[in-house]
Amino acid sequence: MLTLVIGGAGSGKSAFAEELVQQFPGKRIYLATLEARDPESLDRIQRHRKQRAGNAFTTVECGHGLDGLRVPAGADILLEDLSNLLANERYSPEGGGTAAVQRGLEHLLAYSGYLTVVTNEVFSDGIEYEEETLCFMRDLAALNRELAARAELAVEVVCGLPNVLKGKLP
Repeated sequence: MLTLVIGGAGSGKSAFAEELVQQFPGKRIYLATLEARDPESLDRIQRHRKQRAGNAFTTVECGHGLDGLRVPAGADILLEDLSNLLANERYSPEGGGTAAVQRGLEHLLAYSGYLTVVTNEVFSDGIEYEEETLCFMRDLAALNRELAARAELAVEVVCGLPNVLKGKLP
């Protein structure tokens, strides 16, 4: 089963996704994609590790190359988040671009019981961006659309409240 959870920054989408995945019966994997590239991202990673401590997930940190990641067959995977993964694949020397993201998602879908992907809604702020940023945003939007089309469940989270766009909550 594929679930897409989308929302703006600070919307509560991650907390919602964690609660959702904890309802699933299998081994739970929290697939963290943020890479420590500066002091701010390192602080954020440390804060997220503390928040996840003691929860029902095994954390795997992997910022790129998901198509080679070994995951237990049938595991319930929470991918946090697609925008970080895309940025890593586009801008890291080790990255493989948007195609690598797509291959990684296919790999996870093939091996997971439930795959829940958290992603960002990026076009609502009305800000004019440089062309490179717009290219990134377009790629993320295309991935979001593709996943939403394939998902059995798609949920937008606004102010911590889930708005089911497709499917039905368990």
